[in-house]
Formats: sequence, C-alpha cells, structure tokens
Amino acid sequence: MKRIILLLIILFTACNKKDKTTREAQEIIKTSDTVQLKKAAPSNTTVKKYSNERFRNVTVEKVNNDKFRIKGEGQIFEASFNWTVEDGHDELKKGYEMTDAGAPEWGKFDFTLDVAKNRENSTLTLILFEISAKDGSRQYQLPIVLF
Repeated sequence: MKRIILLLIILFTACNKKDKTTREAQEIIKTSDTVQLKKAAPSNTTVKKYSNERFRNVTVEKVNNDKFRIKGEGQIFEASFNWTVEDGHDELKKGYEMTDAGAPEWGKFDFTLDVAKNRENSTLTLILFEISAKDGSRQYQLPIVLF
C-alpha cells in the first residue's frame, strides 16, 4: 500500500511539473478586454560572427528587406574604417564608420545601412576594410555575405 501511494505521489508531481513548464512557455497576459499569448521562448539560434586581423565578433542582423544592422569590434588606426556593398558586378553603396577606441585597443561599432539589390538574383556582399595611410589601398578586408 505504501508503494502505491509513493508511486501516485511521484506521478502526480511529474505531471504537475510538466503542466507548469507548459504554462511558462505560453505565458498569458490578460488585458482589459482581450487575452494575448506571448511567443514561446526563442529557439537556440546561433549568430554567425565574422573576424580577421582587424575586425572581430562582427554580426549582421537583417532589420527589414533592405536594412541591415552591423555590430562588432575593430582594432583600427585612428578608429576609422570604411565599408562597401557590392553585388558581384557593381559597388552599390559605400561609407565609413568609427569605433569607440583606436588601435591598439579593440573599439566597438554599431551601424545600420540601407541597400537594395539592383538584380534579383544577385548576392550582396558587405566588405569592411581599413585604408592604408601609406598608399590609400584597402587593407584587412572582411567580406560578409548579406542574406
């Protein structure tokens, strides 16, 4: 008899615990006249990080169809770096940004850019780079395919 009672307690506790986690995943928020369900906890998605000798932990987030948010760190001379977006044929957009610290420190940067494809089947590539103080050439290029 004691074994049966112990088994029932274990089963009841296990069922009650499962119900609690289900409620946590679908937390209900009650407002004045409606009931809204919160989205379940986001799945474990991995964010791809890009890096080279001068850039590290660079991530790209697609904000909407033609807008991207770029974040990362750079060890850049005088904290200034350039970028360009190409589609394999043309340079669609270019610009420059600043990190919050110059080399030899790793400074953080965070910027958004708006760029649209000229050709539907083309692939957009963002290239981060440092300009050589010696001859003005591109150094430490970091190509990133925009999705």
